[in-house]
Order: sequence, then C-alpha cells, then structure tokens
Amino acid sequence: MTTGTTTTTTTSVLHGIGTGGGSASGPVARMAPPAALPPQRTVAPADAPAQAEAARGALARVAADLEERAASAGGEAAAVLSAQAMMAADPTLADQVSELVLGGADAAHALDRAFRVFRASLTAAGGYFAERVADLDDLRDRAVARVLGLPMPGLPDPGRPYVLVADDLAPADTALLDPAQVLALVTERGGPTSHTAILAKVLGLPAVVGCTGAAALTDGTPVLVDGTAGTVLVHPAPDTVAAAAARDERRRRLSAQAVGPGRTADGHPVKLLANLGALHELPAAAAADSEGVGLFRTEFLYLDREEAPTGEEQTAAYRQVFAAFPGRRVVVRTLDAGADKPLPFVTAADEQNPALGVRGLRSARRDPQLLETQLAAIASAARGSDADVWVMAPMVSVPAEAAGFVERAKAHGLRTAGAMVEVPAAALRAGELARRCDFLSVGTNDLAQYAFAADRTLGALADLLDPWQPALLELVRTAAGAGAEQGRPVGVCGEAAADPLLALVLVGLGVTSLSAAPGCLGDVRASLASHALDDCRRLAGLALAAPDAAAAREAVAKGAGLTP
Repeated sequence: MTTGTTTTTTTSVLHGIGTGGGSASGPVARMAPPAALPPQRTVAPADAPAQAEAARGALARVAADLEERAASAGGEAAAVLSAQAMMAADPTLADQVSELVLGGADAAHALDRAFRVFRASLTAAGGYFAERVADLDDLRDRAVARVLGLPMPGLPDPGRPYVLVADDLAPADTALLDPAQVLALVTERGGPTSHTAILAKVLGLPAVVGCTGAAALTDGTPVLVDGTAGTVLVHPAPDTVAAAAARDERRRRLSAQAVGPGRTADGHPVKLLANLGALHELPAAAAADSEGVGLFRTEFLYLDREEAPTGEEQTAAYRQVFAAFPGRRVVVRTLDAGADKPLPFVTAADEQNPALGVRGLRSARRDPQLLETQLAAIASAARGSDADVWVMAPMVSVPAEAAGFVERAKAHGLRTAGAMVEVPAAALRAGELARRCDFLSVGTNDLAQYAFAADRTLGALADLLDPWQPALLELVRTAAGAGAEQGRPVGVCGEAAADPLLALVLVGLGVTSLSAAPGCLGDVRASLASHALDDCRRLAGLALAAPDAAAAREAVAKGAGLTP
C-alpha cells in the first residue's frame, strides 16, 4: 500500500514476457489510437482513377518515409524499417487497392480493406508472420492518414520522460524512440521475437511484451517495469523503486568491470558466446567481449527468395563471418526453414500444421541437396579460416537423425558436428544423441513451446513460455547431464541464456556455454563471476523444486541474496 494525503492506492503486478534491459520507473504515456475512418462513400466511375492514384500515392509516400527513417536509423532498426517499406511498396497491395476503388470504394476504405486481407493471411500463417501483423496495422494507419490529410500516428509527447504503453508498437515508432524520454516499453501484444522486443534490446530499454492487463493502464499512472522478470508493478512504493534503481546501478557497475572469458567465482569456465542472425549484425558481434558465436542463424541467406542461394553465395557470406572471429568458435546452425519461416522452395504450401511439420533438419527429407550444398559451402569457407568452425542441425528428434547429420558433416571435412535439443524427445534421449555428436546445444525457445504445447509467439501464454518453468529446466538438466556422461559440451543458445539470474541456474544444471545477444553478455559474465559453481548448483535445486516459473524466479533471487 502507498498512502497519499487524501487517497490510498494499491500496488498490483502485471505479467508478460520480459526482454531484458533491467528496470525503469515512471508515469505511463499511451500511444494515441489511429484516426477513425469517415463514413464510406461510393466513388463514381469518373472519379475512380483519381481515388486510385491517391491511394497508390499514399502507399508510395509511406514507403519513402520509412526508407528515409531506415537511412538515418542504422543497424537492426534500419533492416526492420526497410522490410516494412518493402511491404508498403508491394505492387500486389497497390493492385488490390486499385481494384477496390474501381469497385466503388473510396481511397481510404480501399486501403483499409486491402490491408485487412493481407492481415488475415499473416494471422492465418501464425508464428513469425502473425507477429508482422503489427507492421501491417501501422502501414494501414499511415496510408489512411496520408490519403485523408490527417497527422501521422506517432509517439506521445507529454513533456517529460515516460513509460510508453501501447497495444503494440510498429517498427517505424520503435526505431525512433529516444531513450532519454522513453524509459521503458509495455505492450499488450507481441512476443519474444516481435520487432518491439528486438528493437528494445538494441536500444537497451527495459520492455515487457504480451502483457495482459496493459490496456487498463492510463496516462500518468506510475509503474515500475522489470524487463528481466517480465513484470509491471503498478503504483510501486517509493522504497521499491529505490531498491530497483540501486540494483540496476550495481548491475551496470559490475557489468562494466567484468571482462574476459566467462567463469564462476571459483574459476569454473563457462564459455560466453554471441548470437548472430545477419551480416549487418557482424561488426557488433565481432567487437563484443565474447569467445565467439554460439548460434549463427543462416536463414537470412534464404529468406525473401524464390530459390535457394547458390553454394558460391553461401561460401562468400560464411567467409565474412569466419574472418571476423579468428581463433574463436563459430557455431553454424544449418537452415531452419519451415514453421514461422516458410520458404517456397522448401515448405509445402498445403502443410496443415507447419510448427509440427517439415522444418529444420527434416527439410533434408524433402530436398537432401539443400543440406548438402550448405554443408559444402560451410566447409569451403572454413578451409583456410582461423575460426574454430562447428556446425549443428536444428529440430533433431531422434538419435538416428543426429548420427546421419554428423556423418554428412564430416564427409564434407567439418570436424565438429552436433545437434540442437529443441524437442522433448531429443532431451529425453540426449545420452544417445551425445554419444553420436561432438556437442549439443539447447534451444530453449522451441523446447518450451513443444514441451508446453504453447506457440512461443503467443503473448497470452507467456506464463507457459517462461524459461523459468521448472519442467523446462528439468529437460535442460537431462540434456546437460547426458552430455557430461559422454564428455560432450552442452550449451544453451535460446532466450534463457541472456538472463543473468537464470544463467546461474543453467550453469548449476551442467550447461557449459551460454550464447546470447552481444549486449547481454556483460551482465551474464558479471553474474557468473559473483557466484561459485556449488552456489549455482544450489540455486538450480531451488528452481527445480519450485511449483511454477514465478516461484522459481523468486526462490533463486532470494537464494542469490537479491531482492525479488
């Protein structure tokens, strides 16, 4: 309870998916809703060409504006904005709008209807594509505002620093956030792979996405956003805010002081590696204080194409990455197509349940040459490189798949080959997988969604997708223990590895390396350096004994001497 002179307010907690970034407190400022459409009017045939041209012109201007923002944003934000600009410039969209105008709709309503059709398609596709719905909604709002001569939708300007709260955020808004004014982000929709989550990490802002109850937050309401715990404390007590600020200051100080290879307080080594998903991320990843790359996602070479990249194209890209990490490890994940990343030359258009279908290593069943070409390209790029190149297969389910992949990789001259543990069956049979592989890598994002039968992009199931779930940690312990028995390293490359507190638990479970976004490694390194291995094992026991994710996090925070 916090008591004022005339009113009494009650502190409450909202839960969602945290994206890291520590914590921040301040008053809420909400995104304004988009302008309402005026009543529809029927367009006379003589006026249709002008209305169609106005609608197409609005789309072109929106695309140009986004490209301008991309040019000034740089980095991850530039890539996201450019992708959104391409959506606005899609000729199929413009043609659909023109057809609607010729059918009698005015420009504004034709834009609205066309975007609704595209929106329905993305929603039906699910996964990654469903998360792009927010991008389409933003494009629709901007195009309609253009054609009606209304102000562009944008960020609030309350004249003071604030916590931004929205149903969801579009890249065009998130990329322009000023961290000096926007203290933290809270969205009702979105998941851990949404653009809001991605760009919040780039900006270093605390964020909670998929936050049930965020719609009830009103302008001016004081909140404390914890991007690590995934909580929003409404009307926090002053001493709670002060304690959170003190923890953040201590975290920043320790992170700045911690350098070099990862290790616990008593010297137990834990390799700290960076995740890498595209070539434009390479400079930051290479400059990070890491021991290499623990997850090199190769999908960027294949997406937005009608046919697979050639071996020569792939070899050139891989050489760039390997050259940036001389003397350091680079773990390459082979193509993980399917599910939320369908490719026309891999994924069957009529696949009824893509998340449980032909994805990852299973793509080789449909097109073996796709994998052979990629392995040959990786091997070619690795020859003459000073990087320590490892390769691993995604979506391995049974030991025979792991053995087959390792055999193929070594036939191409790749010395170190392993498998990802993303399916409960793989975790349960991790001993047999480890016996056939040189290493294992646990992908906690997919392992969580398959263990709990919960779409990892669905914010409404954030409690099940929480990497602190004891059942998920039990699967990690099973895999790590099996690896230790076979003398094989077992890493974690999912979102769990970026959590400094959860990192202690993972090491206590037997994990030997952690791979996360480069900006998260300092906090993880400092956390490990403050705890001995036996302490990590004790904390892991507390997490496993907890009844649920929230209780596990609370027990470990208390056990580590931190205020929950």
